[in-house]
Amino acid sequence: MKEEHNTYDIYYDEKADFLEVFFGEPSKSIADEIEEGIFIRRDEKTNEVKSIGILSFGKRASILKEILKRVNMNLPLEINLASFGN
Repeated sequence: MKEEHNTYDIYYDEKADFLEVFFGEPSKSIADEIEEGIFIRRDEKTNEVKSIGILSFGKRASILKEILKRVNMNLPLEINLASFGN
């Protein structure tokens, strides 16, 4: 069963080429680098995924869908990956 959230925020820093997708309300979280340049933040108490961060996003934008699937998350929108220089 996929986790559902009422709010989503997406932050992209063009200079740093860093994308972060936030799920739900902010809470105290712990970040893990699941592979080089890809970070997952989870709530300290519930272990719920709170955000996914990707460094060098423009070079590997297509990985976002794979990571979302891997952590059993879903976004109710499409992201135009071509706009990130993919």
